[in-house]
Amino acid sequence: MISAAPLTELKKECEILLREAIKKISPETMLETLVLEKPPVWDFGQIASSACFELAKKLGEKPLALAERVTEAVDKSKFSLVQNVVAAGGGYINFHVNFTNFSALTIDSVRRMDTAYGLVKTDKSLEVIVEHTSVNPLHPIHIGQARNPMLGDSIARLLAGRGHSVSRHYYVDDVGRQTAVIAYGYEKLGKPRPIEKPDHFIGKIYTITSCIVEINRLKKELELAKLVSAEEEIAKINRELDDWTAIAFELKEKYPELFEKLLQKIGEDENPESSINALNRAYEAGDEKARLLIREVSELCLEGFKETLSRIGVSYDSWDWESDLVWSGLVIEVLQKLKQTRYISAVGGVLEFEAGKVVEDLGLREKFGLRKDYEVPSLTLVRADGTTLYTTRDIAYTLWKFRKANRCINVIGMEQSLAQTQLKIALYALGYSEQAENLTHFAYNLVTLPGYKMSSRRGRYITLDEVMNEAVERAYQEVSRRSPQLEEEEKRKVAEFVGIGAVRYALVEVDPLKPVEFNWDRVLNFEKNSAPYIQYTHARACSILRKASRKPEKVSYDLLKAKLENEIVFALAEFPEVFVEAAEFLKPNLIADYANNLADKFNTFYNAFPVLKAEPQELSDARLALVDAVRTVLRNALNLIGVFAPEKM
Repeated sequence: MISAAPLTELKKECEILLREAIKKISPETMLETLVLEKPPVWDFGQIASSACFELAKKLGEKPLALAERVTEAVDKSKFSLVQNVVAAGGGYINFHVNFTNFSALTIDSVRRMDTAYGLVKTDKSLEVIVEHTSVNPLHPIHIGQARNPMLGDSIARLLAGRGHSVSRHYYVDDVGRQTAVIAYGYEKLGKPRPIEKPDHFIGKIYTITSCIVEINRLKKELELAKLVSAEEEIAKINRELDDWTAIAFELKEKYPELFEKLLQKIGEDENPESSINALNRAYEAGDEKARLLIREVSELCLEGFKETLSRIGVSYDSWDWESDLVWSGLVIEVLQKLKQTRYISAVGGVLEFEAGKVVEDLGLREKFGLRKDYEVPSLTLVRADGTTLYTTRDIAYTLWKFRKANRCINVIGMEQSLAQTQLKIALYALGYSEQAENLTHFAYNLVTLPGYKMSSRRGRYITLDEVMNEAVERAYQEVSRRSPQLEEEEKRKVAEFVGIGAVRYALVEVDPLKPVEFNWDRVLNFEKNSAPYIQYTHARACSILRKASRKPEKVSYDLLKAKLENEIVFALAEFPEVFVEAAEFLKPNLIADYANNLADKFNTFYNAFPVLKAEPQELSDARLALVDAVRTVLRNALNLIGVFAPEKM
C-alpha cells in the first residue's frame, strides 16, 4: 500500500477509532469536529486529541475519567497504524504509532512516488496568475528587491505542485516620469550601446540624469523663492540643494566621464524638467517617437534583468507592458466606468476616487480588517496634466489578468498595502466583487544589510548580480577547504549551485512579514539552517546510497526501532501536510523550515547509527531505505523553493 499523505491516513484511523469509542459510551453524543495534533513530548505519543475536555462538559464528567472510559472502549482489533491508545494529562487521549506498519506505509510511499511524493493535488484546480518581481526598468535589480522574485517563484512552484495551472507574469512598469527621465538621459547621450551588462549601464544613466535634473529644478525654484522673499521656502530648497549637490559629487567621483557628458548635454536644454514631462505625456499618448525611445531603453534594461533572473532560476510566462494597457484603451475604459459610479470627484482637473465612501456604502470595513476610526484615503486617478497614476493603470491590468485566470496573486512589498487595498476597493466599486475576493496581495518585508544603507537616487545599492557573485566566490572558498581533492572545474560547478542556492534560501526561509537581515555568516553556514547545509545533507544521503551499490526492495521495517529512526519516519510522513499548508496559505518559508528540520534529524541519525556497516544486513537494508526516502523528500522540498539538490558536494 502507498499513500500520497501517510500522516493523513494515520489521523483518519485515529479519528475512526475515537468516534467509534465515543459512540459506544454515549450513543447520543456527537462531536462535529475532532482536532488531532502532536503532543509536546514524543514519549506521550505521536497524535493527541483534546476531545474529552469538550465532551466532559456535555456529559457532566471529569475529562480524565471520561478519557479513560473512551480509551477502554477503543476497538483494538481495528489497529493498523496505531499501536496503543492511552488517557493522559488530565483528559487527553494519546495515540502511539505502530512504527512497523507506519514506516512501511511512509517509506514505501516516498520511494515509489518519488518526485510526486508530498505534492498532494487539490480537488479544485484553478487558473492562477502569479505576478512577481516587476522591478521598474531603471537600474539593476538590487538585493533590497531580490526577495520578491524568490518568494514569487516559490509561490508559483507551490501552486503548480498543488495541481493549479500557474502562469508567471512580469509587469513592466514603463509608464511614468521615471522612465521618461532615463529615456531623456539616454537620448542626450546619443543612444549609446552598453559596454557592460545593460541594466547596470542604464542604472548609471538614470541616477546621474535624475541628479542633474533635480539640481536644475531646485535652482530655478530657489530663484523664484528669492524674488518673493519666501524665507522658509528658501531654507528648505537650500537644504535639498545641498543634499543633491553632495550626491552629484559622489556620482562624479564614481563615473567622471559619464557624469561630465550628461552634465554638458543636459545643460544645453533650457528646461530639462519640461522636456521630461513632455516625453512622459507623449509616451502615455502613444506618440511614435516617444514609444520607440522609451521601449528601447526599457528593453535594454529588461535584457539585463533576464540574465540575472535566469542565473537564479526564475523565469516568466508573460511580460506584460503597462504601456500596452494604456494604448489599448483599457485604462480609459476603466476610468469611464469609474466615472459612472458615485465615487469620483474632480477638482482642478485632478480626478479622485473616494475609496473611503465605497468602504462605508458596501460595508467592506470588516472584510478588509480596518479599524473603526481608520479612514481610507482617496486615490488620485488622473493628474492635472492628464496623465494617469500607477494604481489607476493597475486597476485595468488586474481586470485584464482576470480575463485569463480565476485567481491573481500580486507579490508586492508591504509598503504598497494601501495602494493594493484601494485597488481592491475600486474593483468592488466597479461591480467586480468576485475578482476582488480572488485577488491576493502577497506582502513581504524589507531586506537589510548590516551597516549599509541603500539609496537608489545616490546610486548606492548592492545589486543582486554582485550578491550572487560574492555568494559563489565565498562558496568556492568553502568548497575548496572542505573538498580539496575536487578538480577545479568541479569546484566551480559546486560553488555556483551552492552560492545561488544560499541566496535563494536566505530570502525565502524567513516569514515574509518579517524583515530579512542579509548576513553572510548565516547565508553560507554549512553547519545549520542554510541552503548549503541542506544541500550537503542531501549529497551525504546520495553518497551513502552510492557506496551501498544496492537498492533494497523487501525491507524489514520492524528493525527500525530507535526513537530517532521513528522520528525521521514521522517527519517524512508530515511532508505532504506541510506542503498543503504552505501552498494553501502561501508560506514558502514553511518548506524551508521543514527541510532544515529534516536535515537536522538526518545528520543526528548519520552521526549516531551505522548504515552500510549495520548488522544484520536486514537492518542495513532498512536504514538504506530510510536514507533513500530522506534523499527524495529533501530534494522535493528544495525544488519547491528553487534550490538545486546536488548528488555530490
